[in-house]
Amino acid sequence: MTAELIVLDLNRPCKSNPTDETEMLFSAMGQYTSSELLELLYVGQEPGFFDLMRGLFALPDESRLILQNFLLTAPHRPTTGVIDREGRFVLQHRS
Repeated sequence: MTAELIVLDLNRPCKSNPTDETEMLFSAMGQYTSSELLELLYVGQEPGFFDLMRGLFALPDESRLILQNFLLTAPHRPTTGVIDREGRFVLQHRS
């Protein structure tokens, strides 16, 4: 999976019709339950959420898969994160 970085440029000319954008959003929303949409709305309002998501999607595919697999087991094990002396963020499952 690859991701494309979208940069908000307030000065760029509008290239699409607002009606098309609305139809696209309604079409996308139809793929999710109301509970999923409410969860996305809630989580999306957390400070730093979009910065975090951009950082995750900027990771190489292999690194992102490793992180995803690590986090899948996190609810079952206590997990900590620290920044080491070299400035790396290190996640660890505790025993």
